[in-house]
Amino acid sequence: MIHGRFPRKFFGALFIATAWASLAYAGDWPQILGPHRNGHAENEKLMDKWPDDGPELLWRRDLGSGYAGPAVKDGVVYLFHRQGSSELLDAVDLETGERQWTCDMPASYRASVNPDDGPRCVPVVTDDSVIVFGAAGQLRCINRETGKIRWKVDLAREFGAQEGYFGFGSTPIVYDKLVLTNVGGRQNSSIVAVTLDQGNFQWKAANDAASYSSPVMATVAERPYAVFVTRLQTMLVDPFTGDLLYGFPFGQRGPTVNAATPIVSGNKLFVTASYGVGAKLVELEKTQPKPIWENDTSLSSQYNTPVLVGDYLYGIHGREDLGRAELRCIELATGKVMWSEVGPGTTHLIHADGKMIAVTHDGTAILFKPDPKKFQEISRFQAGRDIVRALPALSGGMLLVRETGQNGGPVRCYQIGAK
Repeated sequence: MIHGRFPRKFFGALFIATAWASLAYAGDWPQILGPHRNGHAENEKLMDKWPDDGPELLWRRDLGSGYAGPAVKDGVVYLFHRQGSSELLDAVDLETGERQWTCDMPASYRASVNPDDGPRCVPVVTDDSVIVFGAAGQLRCINRETGKIRWKVDLAREFGAQEGYFGFGSTPIVYDKLVLTNVGGRQNSSIVAVTLDQGNFQWKAANDAASYSSPVMATVAERPYAVFVTRLQTMLVDPFTGDLLYGFPFGQRGPTVNAATPIVSGNKLFVTASYGVGAKLVELEKTQPKPIWENDTSLSSQYNTPVLVGDYLYGIHGREDLGRAELRCIELATGKVMWSEVGPGTTHLIHADGKMIAVTHDGTAILFKPDPKKFQEISRFQAGRDIVRALPALSGGMLLVRETGQNGGPVRCYQIGAK
């Protein structure tokens, strides 16, 4: 299975910035949580306040089932959903919602714990391709121009991976011509890397089941590492070889989920989960992680990923299924809770133009100031009419919100940028 290594040419922050250049441009939202997987939108100019009756609705499109949020690159929105026995990737115009092409792929996932049977992972858009990871564990690469499949790999079957509670739901990461995926396979194949151009296997690593958390990149001792939160661990692996730098336990056995994406800030790594797991901040040293703080009282998120603004994290503490989840601001360095707001409940967050956008579970969009002293709401409107579990996207002043009710729902595009 292992076809060799990619050479290490140079490392550090410059290397990582170069590798991401093909994914991130001004105004793009090309993958989960935006250009850098941290919930920050770049070069956006937003309204200071939304109109009383809400911002202009530019268009809407009906979609099938699934929780995959939109991705946007070069003015094209990529929507991943399921209708009947097909997983569909639609490419639509950002300004008009008009469809450019659709890629139709067989769907085999059968819902179990949750009735939704659609894909969970946000598409990952590169210069010429779109990577999609289906709910049954099929990884596919689609040509951006034509909508035709370049290659496909059934990772679940190849590595004997189990679907877990809700199917496969960890969005892969593309790094230096490799696609790294949280598979949860057997026999040292928790994480698998394939080539971006042809889907050839490069390496497999680690022994653990998959999670719903998506990987990010970090720099340790001037070298790049991929940070994966799996079912029961957090680990740093060499993206070229799969060699483990180190890891630490993170997770609980039983009916629990790791779903929030890890947050890297310099040499600090923050991870969070609910179900009694809690939150943890460590310092990424050369040979081992150095614990800074951990508890289950500051910011334990069931599935929403917090957003770091300056020295403070804004995120969700609590669980949707238990009926109480609070929007909180905490100090990253200490875990100190600065304030809590019960009203929003489970919420997705985006930071742009010095403001925070919150899209709640019931489809309410809230604009507020990222102020560690107090919660300061600016305005709100009803962006969705049903449950919103899919991550929103922001590109070119346009906010995309996808409903995820039991039978799917529409995606709506709102003009929230300043004109």
